[in-house]
Amino acid sequence: MPRLLLIAAEAYLLGSVPFGYLLVRTFRGEDVRLTGSGNIGATNVARKSPLLGVLTLLLDALKGSAAVTASIALSPTIFEQMSLSHIPWRAILPACSPEFATSAALAALFAVVGHLFPIWLNFRGGKGVATGLGAFVMIAPKAVLLSVAIFLILVMIFRYVSLGSIAAVAAFPNFALLLHEYGNSPVALLLMATASVLIVVKHSGNIRRLLAGAETRIGSRRA
Repeated sequence: MPRLLLIAAEAYLLGSVPFGYLLVRTFRGEDVRLTGSGNIGATNVARKSPLLGVLTLLLDALKGSAAVTASIALSPTIFEQMSLSHIPWRAILPACSPEFATSAALAALFAVVGHLFPIWLNFRGGKGVATGLGAFVMIAPKAVLLSVAIFLILVMIFRYVSLGSIAAVAAFPNFALLLHEYGNSPVALLLMATASVLIVVKHSGNIRRLLAGAETRIGSRRA
């Protein structure tokens, strides 16, 4: 139990680093929360600077991957049994015990929670897509690849980033289940599904605008 609490704590702290906010504050001298959608994620940051938007995307994804990697370091007995070929681009969980699968999925969940509710910004953070991507790819890379494909197809057809993000995140735990990328641990699958649900819930405003036909498309200007 103490080890799981430590994993949750480190993952939350890593996930809570608000890279989008810090980059815009540092290089533009502005508060990204006061412009566009008010979000600290890559999409809103890109409205201020495409380059900073790309950096935010990469850093937010990396902190998710770092959280899962740290959970490996905090599980030394299992870490010693693992081949380095599983880190980070081959599926980690199928090679490990259900106990370790739970640890890695717990780290992914709390990295997402940290991004959504960062203590440094009064618990008002981003929407968690990039952080979830970085965390999940360490656990279920094939499921992530299929989810990214769904994202790209929907964005290309409808030009709504939010629609692609919501659909991809919602599909991810189903792909992980079908592809058996959850370490044969129902708890791990539940933790990953919980992270996906939280990300979708964070998009509730986007969902309302999509249903009302008021969501901003790629290439269009916000009113």
